[in-house]
Amino acid sequence: MYKLIAIDIDGTLLNSKRELTQETIDTISEAQSRGVKVVLASGRPIEGMRKHLDMLNMTSDDDFVIHFNGSIVESAATGQIIHSEILTGADAKLIASTARDLKVNTHAFSKNIGLITPKTSKYTSVESTINNIKIHELDFSQLDDNHAIIKAMIVDEPELLDLAINQLPDSLHDKFTIVRSADCFLEFLNPKSNKGLAVQTLAETLKIPQERVMCIGDAGNDRHMVEYAGLGVAMGNAMEETKNVADYITDTNDQNGVAKAIRKFVLC
Repeated sequence: MYKLIAIDIDGTLLNSKRELTQETIDTISEAQSRGVKVVLASGRPIEGMRKHLDMLNMTSDDDFVIHFNGSIVESAATGQIIHSEILTGADAKLIASTARDLKVNTHAFSKNIGLITPKTSKYTSVESTINNIKIHELDFSQLDDNHAIIKAMIVDEPELLDLAINQLPDSLHDKFTIVRSADCFLEFLNPKSNKGLAVQTLAETLKIPQERVMCIGDAGNDRHMVEYAGLGVAMGNAMEETKNVADYITDTNDQNGVAKAIRKFVLC
């Protein structure tokens, strides 16, 4: 039986209206009542996850949360960190310089300041709205090279992002974990950070073997955890790169795909 389930939020847990359905809530609750540890694993900051943690009763001392695409794993109640691998101000400046060269927008998450950007763009505003956090406009050249940056992003219209991705220097792929979390978001993480490594760290902390871990996701930033899991599940609406590494493809996020996968493999 699977003892740990890690679930992405956007495009997976939530439907296309960014709603958490009652069927999904009830199914996760039933799994929890059977002793299964269920955690949310998102690219969002924890501020953008709290509403869903509350709705799913994942706020006790025994609950954990994976945020910023696995850069941080912490206790949902106390904030005690069990995994943290982040970037620096020097990294953020390099990514911002690359974004300028490629004529796309950028933003980043500073550990001390929050959401920062040299210039507010459409998709930085989307990030702010989704997570209910404030935007701080800041010239990244002002950042100290050692400034703690959790992750940095290139953000723009999907077709512009496609072009930028094709022109990324190979050196960036050597220096960072690079994942696409949405059509408009390309994320740069510490090379020791991804959702797969985060789930693995949590599973080892909880002494749960890999074969008893189930991970469910849809986007490129979910690929590592879907690949790591004993049972990797891709949503019916998932990106092809995630479907390609999955053991099973469930229904879409608009058809309660998470609930159907949990009922098929955990509550059967």
